[in-house]
Amino acid sequence: MKRFALTGVAGFVAPRHLKAIKETGNDLVAAIDKSDSAGILDHYFPKAEFFTEFEKFERFLRKQERTPIDYFSICTPNHLHNEHIRFALGHEANVICEKPIVLHPEEANELLEVQTRSGREVFNVLQLRLHPSIVSLRNQTAGLNSSKKSDIDLAYVTPRGNWYHSSWKGDITKSGGIATNIGIHFFDMLIWIFGKVQNIIVHLHEKDRAAGFLELERARVRWFLSINEKDIPVETKLKGDHSSRFLAVDGNIVDFTNGFADLHTKTYEGILAGNGFGLAEALPSIELVHAIRAKTPVGLKGDVHSMTSFITD
Repeated sequence: MKRFALTGVAGFVAPRHLKAIKETGNDLVAAIDKSDSAGILDHYFPKAEFFTEFEKFERFLRKQERTPIDYFSICTPNHLHNEHIRFALGHEANVICEKPIVLHPEEANELLEVQTRSGREVFNVLQLRLHPSIVSLRNQTAGLNSSKKSDIDLAYVTPRGNWYHSSWKGDITKSGGIATNIGIHFFDMLIWIFGKVQNIIVHLHEKDRAAGFLELERARVRWFLSINEKDIPVETKLKGDHSSRFLAVDGNIVDFTNGFADLHTKTYEGILAGNGFGLAEALPSIELVHAIRAKTPVGLKGDVHSMTSFITD
């Protein structure tokens, strides 16, 4: 049984980590969040120590020297990941961090050095790499002629209310913006399957939607991301669905609507078995979203995703 600590336990993604720690037969020793709305702990680890102040949290950890923490699970806002990873490594623990692991490539490169000195490992949650449909797609494309590039359409519309823009997620300096906060999952998956980034064009980059074109080693990708309810396709609304996730490869739709329930647990199982995704594997998608943020949008011209034609505001 491994001993875990968790930062950001009152947040949206923390329950998936709590479930994974529980289902892999391990124990959560301590958790921290600036919000004290952490009743979710009662469902998984009611005996875990809980803190709202980092000083008290650190003081508790220092007292655990005889039975140290094995893993830190980091579920805090994106801009805090770098600091919290360093904190965990300083306490001689391995790290499991939500994506994006950091916001800037230089932070990732620096962490690689800190990780080496610490003798511990930092793992990123890249759960789409474990989704059965995505694994199948990767296996199918592995044997294709590498000189022919696949034609890909990616769209993800997941509406968010006004709270989003008032939270850290709406602050591009903290979240990295929509292409980072929402898109990093998909960009990592595409790079993992279709190879290195060769060209980047950004057509649109606003607070609630972004679109662009990517050329990868084995694919040409038109992508569209939105948290604006107005961008939900009509056919999706008619089905009564509240979000739209669409991926087509050479005209063939890849259905990965379902199958997400156990991916964090599978991620933890892989890490504990020595098969996790480390910092080096997370770096390409970090470099990509950083480049997208830095690009000046060229406007809706050229190889633009078809969903941009429906934008009304």
